[in-house]
Amino acid sequence: MQRCFDLARLGRGFASPNPLVGAVIVYQNRIIGEGYHQQYGGPHAEVNAINSIQPEDRKLLPHSTLYCSLEPCTIFGRTPPCCDLIIKKQIPNVVLSYIDHTPGVDGLSIEKMRAAGIEVTLNVLLEKGKQLSAARNTFVRLQRPYIILKYAHSRDGFIAPAYGEDYWLTNSFSKRLVHKWRGEIDAILVGTQTALIDNPQLTNRLFHGPDPLRLVIDKQGRLPPSLHLFDGKVPTCVYTYQQEPNLQKAKLEFIPLDSQQSDLKQILQHLHSINKMILLVEGGARLLSSFMEQGLWDEARIFESPKRLGEGIPAPKCPNGQREEHFQLQEDQLRVIYRTDSF
Repeated sequence: MQRCFDLARLGRGFASPNPLVGAVIVYQNRIIGEGYHQQYGGPHAEVNAINSIQPEDRKLLPHSTLYCSLEPCTIFGRTPPCCDLIIKKQIPNVVLSYIDHTPGVDGLSIEKMRAAGIEVTLNVLLEKGKQLSAARNTFVRLQRPYIILKYAHSRDGFIAPAYGEDYWLTNSFSKRLVHKWRGEIDAILVGTQTALIDNPQLTNRLFHGPDPLRLVIDKQGRLPPSLHLFDGKVPTCVYTYQQEPNLQKAKLEFIPLDSQQSDLKQILQHLHSINKMILLVEGGARLLSSFMEQGLWDEARIFESPKRLGEGIPAPKCPNGQREEHFQLQEDQLRVIYRTDSF
């Protein structure tokens, strides 16, 4: 099952809004096939695993065990149901880590496989399976993206200097890691002040993988057209109260907000409607705090730099989660907080 997880993660940045899934087929303690969901719209992990079996081993399939990190699908989408394929191939044993809570799946394939005489084992490495599928299950159950909050603060608790200039707190290794994350998510969001002060590009320049959809909040139309966000290189959405924005550039779309409703919830509804499953919020402090105060977050990735600023903009208060991980990145420390493991 751990091999399934490792394979599944190879699909980061390409499988969304489908879940990350890995599958391994074993005959008498020998792996005869394996695969993962490589691309949204392409074959699922189970199909790739079955197709990877060498011709001389195909006769072993009705005597093998299929391990899969997530419950196989039962619905016709861009590809046929994997559950039906497993039954057709007469695979006698299926071992799963977690349930796919997508409506129309959500335990149904388990019932179908058992009704067909397949022995199904559940909850193998359950907690790891939950975390791997948390983004997809959040997306389909809460009707919003899986939200990751990311920021860095100084050793004395400031997110930026007081004088309102761009200042890099973390080291080059941490910066490269953040770019890796950008290739694994669907959209990245900053507020007006961050766009003005930092003039970020919000692209994945230091690692391989796709660029995320860039998002910026500019309620009053304060951002100048000279910013990197408006360079036309990457699709970008601007959330605004302005009815007729006068800035028109390539790959730039203005999304109107209703001032009588929650800005953040409108943004999340829009992202869900365009199938953006994972959102990375990069700042600034006010925007991050707003997500925390409204309970709109699932994971927080917080860097602590050894630098001290003495004064400045206080970092958001660290959210309370159910589980934490800690990593040392040279002189930087990374704290990853997971809000819930209920999915």
